[in-house]
Amino acid sequence: MTSKLEQLRSMTTVVADTGDIEAVARLKPVDCTTNPSIVLKAIGSAAFADKFKEAVAWGRKQGGTEDAIAAAVADRLAIDVGSALAGLVPGRVSTEVDADLSFDTKASIDKAHQIIAAYKERGIEKDRILIKLASTWEGIKAAEVLQKEGIDCNLTLLFSMAQAVACADAKAFLISPFVGRILDWYKKSTGQDYTAETDPGVVSVRAIYNYYKANGINTIVMGASFRNTGEIEALAGCDRLTIAPNLLDELDKAEGTLERKLSPEKFEPVKPIAMDEKTFRWMLNEDQMGTEKLSDGIRLFAKDLGILRDMVKKELTLAAA
Repeated sequence: MTSKLEQLRSMTTVVADTGDIEAVARLKPVDCTTNPSIVLKAIGSAAFADKFKEAVAWGRKQGGTEDAIAAAVADRLAIDVGSALAGLVPGRVSTEVDADLSFDTKASIDKAHQIIAAYKERGIEKDRILIKLASTWEGIKAAEVLQKEGIDCNLTLLFSMAQAVACADAKAFLISPFVGRILDWYKKSTGQDYTAETDPGVVSVRAIYNYYKANGINTIVMGASFRNTGEIEALAGCDRLTIAPNLLDELDKAEGTLERKLSPEKFEPVKPIAMDEKTFRWMLNEDQMGTEKLSDGIRLFAKDLGILRDMVKKELTLAAA
């Protein structure tokens, strides 16, 4: 019998949630997705030691303030990681706009253009890249502009139906609704344990998937942020699932029949929600979990981006001594 990973691949596009080059080469996902935390971890690995030194050396030749140089080097390193991954997967690589731009539409658009240009300089065209943006109102509006320009976007840190509806209205290429972080919040809030079927993160993604299919929305639903394989199995059949290497390995070793849980042909009718900025902000405000996890996610990504920039500053200082 084929493994559960192979069975999953027959019904869902499997994406690797990692910057681990060896894991990607071994597990052969279709796409890869990264974030500041993943880039930071990748840069600290032996595989990117030379790239880190090269980027710092490049940074020393650039003009500007220390902060500006560190930011430019950090950007270069993110493209280094993305380029390496693009050489291993046949599909797309998601690269994130700086978390500290999450509430600035124009700056997010400008950064997206810079990312696309940086990849193009390395011979990687925009059809291989997804621009990853936080699902704030401003991030979603940036995605709306970029999609009209032919630049496909991945809307991340998505925890609520309000965010999912707004992303659909913006005609985002793909959304990444989080599963594990929702579960974390509910376990802490209620003190309860959940089965795969009652897992609030699983329930959330299923509701979003159903809303999209019921209303003929083409935006891809890619479940993300898993805590265990039970959550993944409960979303088998979702358009895409982005999974960490340790969980991909577990699925690869697991035997037994994997039941399809989601299908584009099977959905419950649901009326479309009329969305504007006022409605978005009110619905999100009423969703305590969604509000807290979006804010927390942005802070965490900004923190890791700051750590990476500080690493670069330290190396620049040592090199100048």
